[in-house]
Amino acid sequence: RMDDLIEQILTLARDGQPVEQWDAVLLSSVVEECWEMVETGTAGLRLDGDLTFKADQARLQRLFENLFRNAIDHGGPDVTVTVGALPDRSGFYVSDDGPGIPEDDRDSVFDPGYTTRADGTGFGLAIVAEMVTAHRWEIQVTESEAGGARFEILGVETLS
Repeated sequence: RMDDLIEQILTLARDGQPVEQWDAVLLSSVVEECWEMVETGTAGLRLDGDLTFKADQARLQRLFENLFRNAIDHGGPDVTVTVGALPDRSGFYVSDDGPGIPEDDRDSVFDPGYTTRADGTGFGLAIVAEMVTAHRWEIQVTESEAGGARFEILGVETLS
């Protein structure tokens, strides 16, 4: 647990710097790669649309891996995670069918150390927020169609 905490703090400090090296990434490809890197058990992944955009691929992978772990940690082993392009804005979303995030907690979930689990470090979503900021994007937390959590990443520069 201590090693995990130290690694997450180092990631938070190291990867909060603005992105300077951009690559073209395909949403579905990076999502599928990241899903394979996370211990998902019987959780399911669903892709809803695709998108090619500019990002630092290594940091983007950490963003997705942390969001996937968060969904599984809070939604349970049978949670379904959906990732897709936003239909009306420039960006993408990650949602799940877990219990969701109470509206009163949505502003706090990105604070370093914030956790609702006894064994949590509270750095997973703080790292996500740092990755978003480093890309000069924005992130919003809402409720998914299934009542779970939905993270919308906005301001993404799409490529044709």
